[in-house]
Amino acid sequence: MVEFSPRIKKIDVVDIPIPENSNVIIGQSHFIKTVEDLYEALVTSAPSIRFGLAFCEASQKRLIRYEGNDDELKQYAIEAAKRIAAGHVFVIYIRNAWPINVLNALKQVQEVVTLYAATANPLQVIVVETDQGRGVIGVVDGYTPVGVEKESDIAERKEFLRKIGYKR
Repeated sequence: MVEFSPRIKKIDVVDIPIPENSNVIIGQSHFIKTVEDLYEALVTSAPSIRFGLAFCEASQKRLIRYEGNDDELKQYAIEAAKRIAAGHVFVIYIRNAWPINVLNALKQVQEVVTLYAATANPLQVIVVETDQGRGVIGVVDGYTPVGVEKESDIAERKEFLRKIGYKR
């Protein structure tokens, strides 16, 4: 049994659903203009991207702010933000682009503090709840490794990267 300080109420594991042909990006920011700035970073990085994003405001009205150009993905982002319910956390669902296409642009958004995950794998967010509120303490992205790659796995990895155009 783990004993917590009287200030820690609980630790939750929040499952994040990922719809087919989508990826999710979860991070933390610090200002209300995050929603508009993330929107701009996404559309200028990958013009054909479809996305929905939600941001948990941590003060003032403490609303979940949202944006996007895909109604389904906006709903996924809003629902994930509700589940996480931690101040200044944002959730972005994307289609027609890969995280690799947008991550550097997201990192350059002035108010972005950190990125926790960018994945299409099963994802869980570990959330701590205190008497003040909730915060993300980490993520579980995918599954535990079951071994070390062999020469055939290395060849397969290299072939795959060239097949999808990320290496020459």
